[in-house]
Amino acid sequence: MQKAIIGRWFQPKNLLNAAVILLFICLLNGCAKETSAPAEKQSTVELQKVQISKLSGWQSEKFSEVIDVFNKNCGKILENVDEYIYASAIKIKTKDYQKVCSKFLNKNIRSDIDMRHFIELNFDVYAVTDNGAAEGKFTSYYEAVINASFEKTAKYKYPIYGKPQDLIEINLKDFDENLPNTRLVGRVSGNKFIPYYSRREIENNGIKAPVLMWGDDLVDIHFMQIQGSAVAKMSDGSELRIGFADSNGLKFKGIGGILLEKKLLSAGEASMPKIREWLRKNPDKARDLMAENNRFIFQKISDADGPVGAFGISLTAGRSLAVDNTYIPLGAMMWLDTVNPDNGNLKKIVFAQDIGGAIKGIVRGDYFWGQGEKALRHAGRMNSVGKYYIFVPKSSAVKVN
Repeated sequence: MQKAIIGRWFQPKNLLNAAVILLFICLLNGCAKETSAPAEKQSTVELQKVQISKLSGWQSEKFSEVIDVFNKNCGKILENVDEYIYASAIKIKTKDYQKVCSKFLNKNIRSDIDMRHFIELNFDVYAVTDNGAAEGKFTSYYEAVINASFEKTAKYKYPIYGKPQDLIEINLKDFDENLPNTRLVGRVSGNKFIPYYSRREIENNGIKAPVLMWGDDLVDIHFMQIQGSAVAKMSDGSELRIGFADSNGLKFKGIGGILLEKKLLSAGEASMPKIREWLRKNPDKARDLMAENNRFIFQKISDADGPVGAFGISLTAGRSLAVDNTYIPLGAMMWLDTVNPDNGNLKKIVFAQDIGGAIKGIVRGDYFWGQGEKALRHAGRMNSVGKYYIFVPKSSAVKVN
């Protein structure tokens, strides 16, 4: 699956701990801070119970399409040994969800009407709001397709890296229970724990990491990294699915925003297909502009039947949603109420199964369209206002932190 890993790293534990503690102090108290910025309004999750029958579009939902996704979702939840299905601000007890899942598995539900009745009998639904504000931003994504080879050639010359061995992950809470549950990624250089290499450094200098394969188009690889996964059409005629393994932990900056910032595209042209077209027409500038996005994604070969989301199961076109897992528990069933890029209604059951670097906020979602060019045409144009609701087992006393 992966070729030999090059290089090794040493972990100077005591020195690393000292460096991390100094970093914590900066994170918590601010470093070289001369003036105080005005405090931003704190986002607070609020839940408002509503009647399921009052959900806009509920009567016309195709409930039979939900059965297999719900079944797959339940498989993951039934394996959960934690108190809550996910450590997010909205807390749903795992044992309560597992009871509903067990009931579902015992019923062998196969029809629209049976699935609808099952949901109505077993779930309450709550509007998710940010300090009472129900509306938020909804974008969408897709699974990219790239051309690749296991051998480097004049055509296939861009490395697709697996996770480097010198990429180190730490969590503040592991050092002190009073510190926030914050994941940091970096590397050890001498006696210091420092940020990992940026995209520009990786692409210009290379890194000590396994090369899974070689791609023929840097723009396609960049789009694959934005989406997190892809199907690789190999030079020998085979196909492989490439999944997300990790990132370098640096801040994401979208290529659309970069082009807009430099006035290379107008706001009306900043769709994914238009952005890709511009990059291909301007190859001399494209590499440098894409490198302004410091975030770099490392990949892995996957044998799943679809791209695997952060929840740990394969995503389903039209039914999976990426959310901010700080607030929304992964695995939760939700009702999405927004519009597609052509202003058609997008009102349906979805499942919180993924996350994304740009998906931040209480009411913020990224809808998964599926694979290939057709999905790209939809995903690349969606930028909608909408709202969503979360389903909670009737027996569960949902909590909000």
